[in-house]
Amino acid sequence: MKGMKADGIGALAKSLAGHDKGEIFVIIREDEEYVFLADGKGRSAGEPKRKNRKHIQVIYTDLDHKEKLADEEIRRLIRCYKRESQV
Repeated sequence: MKGMKADGIGALAKSLAGHDKGEIFVIIREDEEYVFLADGKGRSAGEPKRKNRKHIQVIYTDLDHKEKLADEEIRRLIRCYKRESQV
């Protein structure tokens, strides 16, 4: 997957490895090898978590949030996704 872009900034992603395995994040920024993730609580948009692309799974991409997101919006997106996926 090196050199390829993930499904984009603003997409929801699930962590597949590490101490945060299974957690849901929003992709804030991307580069060649890493994505930068925030959940609005432990990892704010101002200090996102750097994670290797192969350690995440993009789970939802149909978001119109390409601009910079505030922590409140990130928490709302994750909360809404979790609520919808439980139904």
